[in-house]
Amino acid sequence: MRQRAPSGVLVSQPVEVTSTTVQRGDIIQVGGRACRVSNLFQLPQGAKQLLFESGESLTIHTRTRLVAVRMLRRR
Repeated sequence: MRQRAPSGVLVSQPVEVTSTTVQRGDIIQVGGRACRVSNLFQLPQGAKQLLFESGESLTIHTRTRLVAVRMLRRR
């Protein structure tokens, strides 16, 4: 039996992200390290450059599929 989360609780949920669905705040594991996306820039042909809070960057293309953890607010 599933219990309901109290109102306004943040819940982390794994989601598959692509260059079109990635968002600021997503946490992506790269090289064994969890990296939070702090900014993203649109590049030609649908690619995106992700900037992480650590200062590192990652370019993903339209066919790139990654698993990210996204914080969702449950009401």
